[in-house]
Amino acid sequence: MKGWQNALPFVLAAPSGAGKTSLARALVERHEDIVFSVSATTRPPRDYERDGVDYHFVDDAGFEAMEQRGELLEWAWVHGRRYGTPLSSVRAALEQGRTVMLDIDVQGARQVREKLPGAVLVFILPPSGPELLRRLTGRASESDDERAARLRTALDELQSADDFDYVVVNDRFEETLSVLEAILTAERHRANRSRDTVREELARLREEVSAFIAREGS
Repeated sequence: MKGWQNALPFVLAAPSGAGKTSLARALVERHEDIVFSVSATTRPPRDYERDGVDYHFVDDAGFEAMEQRGELLEWAWVHGRRYGTPLSSVRAALEQGRTVMLDIDVQGARQVREKLPGAVLVFILPPSGPELLRRLTGRASESDDERAARLRTALDELQSADDFDYVVVNDRFEETLSVLEAILTAERHRANRSRDTVREELARLREEVSAFIAREGS
């Protein structure tokens, strides 16, 4: 039962440009017990992206087939493309007692909460509107129309922040990482996260302590 405390879905959602993917990747790199959930998408890869590492890049027919077969934990239309989380990889990681890092949008976060009530939902905010625009502009991989669409979506997504367990402003990257690590540590130690498992652990410890007492008294 080693690692049972780590078996939880940890969801980062944010408007485009808030930095959630960089934060998610950094947490995975720094913690061996966290595994990154690679999403499937119908959008074409950017020059620096690798299939199976950044995303599973599939066509519309392939994505539709995954959805119909019930292979997706969640999925949503985002900026005219479909994104989804393969269920099998999430389930496998949880069964191994690992934290699953989900870097998804607000729509997907809601679906995860419905299907996995124990998931921890964190909403990442940019420090300001001008900084959000600067980050989006810095990508240099999107047209003006695409950037404007992302800003309009961000405006809508900001209204959903209250639906999340935590809201964290990503101003200074290292400080934000420290906050996320603190949240993760606290959530792993919630007694109500898995009461049956907690009871089993307590029962085992009581047996071990009782056996020790019995040996000492003999």
